Amino acid sequence: MAQHDEREMFEPHSDLSPRERRIYAAYELAYTLVDFGAAAAFLVGSVLFFRDATKTAGVWCFVVGSLLFAAKPSIRLARELRHLGRGDVQSLARKAAGD
Repeated sequence: MAQHDEREMFEPHSDLSPRERRIYAAYELAYTLVDFGAAAAFLVGSVLFFRDATKTAGVWCFVVGSLLFAAKPSIRLARELRHLGRGDVQSLARKAAGD
């Protein structure tokens, strides 16, 4: 049992098929890209607020950044619904338990 726990720690998705691992990785990549996009939008928006002439563009950057931040839980939900759809209730239960 200790080996199983150790493997789960370093390879938490070792029970997934190669195709499912690629799909999981795509969800993770999308999540990370959205995170970077949101951070960049907020950074640019903040800089644009230094000048009156660019404040409107800054507001739009904040709106885009906010939409990207809202997309993050949507990506997680889509991934979890995919797990549920393939009958992987155990993965979701482990996640809910904090394992």
